[in-house]
Amino acid sequence: MKYTLISDGSSDRALMPILSWALRQSRIRSPLSAQWADFRHLRCPPRGLLNRLVEAVHLYPCDLLFVHRDAEAGSPDDRLDEIESAISQLSDAPAWVPVVPVRMLEAWFLRDENAIRKAAGNPGGAMALDLPVLAQIERVPDPKAVLRRAILVASGLNRRRQKNVRAGYVLHRIAELCDDFSTLNDLPAFARFMTELSRVVAEHNFR
Repeated sequence: MKYTLISDGSSDRALMPILSWALRQSRIRSPLSAQWADFRHLRCPPRGLLNRLVEAVHLYPCDLLFVHRDAEAGSPDDRLDEIESAISQLSDAPAWVPVVPVRMLEAWFLRDENAIRKAAGNPGGAMALDLPVLAQIERVPDPKAVLRRAILVASGLNRRRQKNVRAGYVLHRIAELCDDFSTLNDLPAFARFMTELSRVVAEHNFR
């Protein structure tokens, strides 16, 4: 089964381990082929969600399209409406599922302290990371800043050496090191994503 993720930026590829895990939880047993819609190589990268969707369907054909948009300061419902409106204008849209974390995707990686420590290169560290409890994750105003701070603290490096930490790379490592995202089911935005994915998988008889 081939799926494509279309997102706002390259750091959002960190969602792909979550998407693969979610498909397995939705009883997909076929081998998975995951691809991220990368437009950086194009001479004129598409602007706007609709244009990016058109290019994604053309350049990265798939069985299932995941469309990611962070809610940021807006309403998740507004993002969902935006995605649905753009998809409705495609003449050859594949099956699709919206992926809309509250605020930013980094919120979904604040729940695994062990993965953060390992990805930061200091798995045995004992410094307090001050991560929010699960119930508060979707209320964090700037999850990207919270995760970056946790990564720097977890690294155990002094301030001078912390400047060399590539937070984007560490984010991808956190995603790769997490093997179970089931605790996120308690988050409304994630639960809504899983419910929609299960509906689409059943509707299209994916296996």
